[in-house]
Amino acid sequence: MKQFFKFFFASLLALVVAGVIFFIAFFAIIGSISKSISGAAVKEEQSLVKDKSILFIDLTDNFHELGESNSLALFTGGNSQSAGLHDLLKSIAYAKTDNNIKGIYLKAGGSPNGLATAQQIRNALKDFKSSKKFIYAYGDFIPQADYFIASVADSVFINPLGTVELKGLSSQITFFKGALDKLKVQPEIFYCGQFKSATEPFRMDKMSEPNRKQQAALQQDVWNEMLLAISEHTQADTATINGWAKQGAVQTAHDAINYKLADGLRYKDEVESLLRKQTGIEEKDKIRFSSISDYVNSVKDKTSDNSIAILVAEGEIVDGTGSGSGQQIASETFIKEIRKVRDNDRIKAVVMRVNSPGGSALASEVILRELQLLRKKKPIVVSMGDLAASGGYYISCQADSIFALPNTITGSIGVFGMMFNTQAFFNEKLGVTFDGEKNAPYADFPNMNRPMTEQEKKFIQNSVDTIYATFKSRVAAGRKMDVAYVDSIGQGRVWTGTAGLKNGLVDAIGGLDRAVASAATIAKLKDYKLVTYPAAEDKLEKFMRMVQGSSTSEKILAEQFLERELGREYRWFRMLKTMQEQKNRIWMMMPYVPDIR
Repeated sequence: MKQFFKFFFASLLALVVAGVIFFIAFFAIIGSISKSISGAAVKEEQSLVKDKSILFIDLTDNFHELGESNSLALFTGGNSQSAGLHDLLKSIAYAKTDNNIKGIYLKAGGSPNGLATAQQIRNALKDFKSSKKFIYAYGDFIPQADYFIASVADSVFINPLGTVELKGLSSQITFFKGALDKLKVQPEIFYCGQFKSATEPFRMDKMSEPNRKQQAALQQDVWNEMLLAISEHTQADTATINGWAKQGAVQTAHDAINYKLADGLRYKDEVESLLRKQTGIEEKDKIRFSSISDYVNSVKDKTSDNSIAILVAEGEIVDGTGSGSGQQIASETFIKEIRKVRDNDRIKAVVMRVNSPGGSALASEVILRELQLLRKKKPIVVSMGDLAASGGYYISCQADSIFALPNTITGSIGVFGMMFNTQAFFNEKLGVTFDGEKNAPYADFPNMNRPMTEQEKKFIQNSVDTIYATFKSRVAAGRKMDVAYVDSIGQGRVWTGTAGLKNGLVDAIGGLDRAVASAATIAKLKDYKLVTYPAAEDKLEKFMRMVQGSSTSEKILAEQFLERELGREYRWFRMLKTMQEQKNRIWMMMPYVPDIR
């Protein structure tokens, strides 16, 4: 009987595993079919935007640089794709001259997007207004970051019991030194630059004065942009608006009306009635909203024999092919995209869209080398998104021209290395000890289960110093600066795009559209179309890649659970996990992104 159950459960397990494999393979096949069949069919069906339609933009959506297709929508319902920032900007520009689109409706409620992304969306909406079509914004609650975008609207409506947030900016950093001390875990940290605050959360219990200084400077630049945006809507001067924030004057929806931040107190149904009136449809009829994910299929791209490639570099910079989870710029994978662009004779110029806090120093150098080879054949212009810092700036610095938004976070020219000595934790907290044998002094280095020797510390610090010197030389060559000057604006310091323009880290303020125009000018192109690399990924393909790149599916589920439960603090787990997985020990990275809210 015992043998029976043994074979029974073994057979059952085999059936389950086979079923899972069949399920994945089945949807992989369907996914590829849906790309060719439903892709065309969906585009044809969704491109039929009806007359008297309204372009619907949900500000609570997370707009990555590239969108994502979803072949499973054929079976599960929902959208066949989710829009990226490029899709959103393209759709707003096209809607400007689309007679079927009568206006834009913005839904506020808590944007997860970065400050430069918000700025680029706002600029696109501001350009749309020249069409004389309406833009209305509404929210039960309109957070400050949302209002930065919504302030461009003709009218901003707020729920009578809601509020428009106006309170100024703050930054908060989580520090782990106290917890590490309690756990008897000793961080061993090496860095260059007084502003290289990347390691502060692990070696200090509060911000250093240089870090506090740069945080204050970042906040002031961003706040100035917000004040200008609010001033455009309220017609009040920026000093007056700043006073409202300091006094905490705006607390209720009625306050928002009194200070002209909002233009009316309305419930959602009342706003919908107004939208029906504006588009000339009956009260009983359904409003013809067109989401960005649907509408982008209606956008007619230019046709031309010449192309400008938008090469998207989004996420942490890592060695090899990456872990497959989250947004990453994996060196081997990204190099393949660079070479595709280089070898395509129809592509005459490249705009590299960088949205990255940096990462592995080695991977950054490998990518820069391929970009240097690409630039020998074609001009490269960089368009910076929310972040192009540390390694993100490293891969940008030798482009023909660099554009940034005022709220872009850039610079952070600095390097660090970090390890953890866990010997005391295992010995004193768990009673676990380690022993071994080696035939050379450094055979077991690096080793987290013992303290580093003084010579080993010198090895790491020498590597950090050498790579920092290389970083400065790469920037000096690309930006045509003196190395000493690069060091003066380097030291790990973070700058906004506005400050970066003043100190020479960027060439001009502008979004993706200005970068494309610059690339066309350099390449002497009057007629061209835009192509994006890499191609938008399918959710099913992404899932398959994650499964193949991980030892177990439980690992993926555990990470997704942690991300959901930890929220913004999940970035610390990701940072430590990324550093553990990578072979290289030296980093050009911002482990924390300045959280200015």
